[in-house]
This record gives sequence, structure tokens and C-alpha cells, in this order.
Amino acid sequence: MSAAEETAGAEERPWAEVTPEAARRLLVAAVEAFAERGYHATTTRDIAGRAGMSPAALYIHYKTKEELLHRISRIGHDKALEILETAAGAGGTASERLTAAVRSFVRWHAGHHTTARVVQYELDALGDGHRAEIVELRRRSDAAVRRILNEGVAAGEFDVPDVPGTTLAVLSLCIDVARWFNTAGRRTPDEVGALYADLVLRMVGAGDVRTAPGSGR
Repeated sequence: MSAAEETAGAEERPWAEVTPEAARRLLVAAVEAFAERGYHATTTRDIAGRAGMSPAALYIHYKTKEELLHRISRIGHDKALEILETAAGAGGTASERLTAAVRSFVRWHAGHHTTARVVQYELDALGDGHRAEIVELRRRSDAAVRRILNEGVAAGEFDVPDVPGTTLAVLSLCIDVARWFNTAGRRTPDEVGALYADLVLRMVGAGDVRTAPGSGR
């Protein structure tokens, strides 16, 4: 994660859960390199150089470049799942929970856009075992949003003829923020989150979006 990203929305030291410090530095360098060059065009020498370390030092902490990508992807998907399951399990109406889910999910993808691009768009570079693990986390994220939509339909809050298709649309809309978000743009991660929450409520036919939390109206 770049310094600009930290300013744009990270609330704690990036990748603080990764220890020791050398392993954290290598992971930060890998995120930047993968986001800039793509996974396949990035070499272990590129990563080590960005971290100010020798290529040999990288292998002390990560056996392969793919192991680095897996660690990045696992941490990122765990965070995404936490955001969505927390919102799905909270109190309040389905509209309130959907608003909370979208706002938080979008805010994370905007505030950590470099990381999110790697997490969301380099899935195919993972080995079969690691890819299956991440696909299961994505399935659970899908289930959290689908739960909110189903409960909203059952309560008469949402008009959604195709819940699975709408779930995919909502998640795709949120994830795509990582592709285009620019810290030099006119909207903050919070503002983008509020905007997208309003758009998603409209998408699902929520009754009165003008009074929905986070709609900005």
C-alpha cells in the first residue's frame, strides 16, 4: 500500500498483522509491484529491490512469489468477508444493513485501492489449492449480501426478481471502485461509499431512498 493510500483511508499501519517486519516490508513491496506491473510481469528481484532487501532474503519469509500473492489475497478477502458478514448480522432493517455493507465495502476498496486491485484481479494467478481457498471466501461474501437481499424481499423492502444476479451486480459494482479510484479525485472514500449505497438502494427498489441512512439526502 502506498503512502497516498494510507492517507486516503487506512486507519492503521498497513499489514500490521504480518510479522516479522521484514516479511511485512516484502508484502507491501509485492502489493505495489503486482498492482503496477501485474503478477506475471513482476519478479522476486523486483519485490526484494522495492523492499530494500536481497532476493535471497525474500525466500527466508516466502518460498515462492505465489505464496506472497496468496498471503495478500487471503488477508484482503478475510477483511472483505468480515465487512459483509458484520453488516449482514447487524440489527436494523434490510435497507440499513445493505447500506452499511455497501458503504463499508466500497470505502475499503477506495481507501485501499492498490491492495484491492491485487486482491480482486489477480485470482487466476494463484495455484489450484490457494485459488479454491479464496473462491470459498468469495462464496461466503456472496452469501452475506444474498442474505440481506433475501431478507429485504421477504420483508417487502426490496423489489428484486433475481436475487443471485442482483447480488453479483452489487458486489461487482463495489469491487470495481478499486480499478478507477484516484486519491487526487474530488471524492473521498467515505463519499464514494455513500454514493454507492444510494445507488444500490435504488437498484434493489428500496422504498424511499431519500430517507435511507447514508443517502446524503
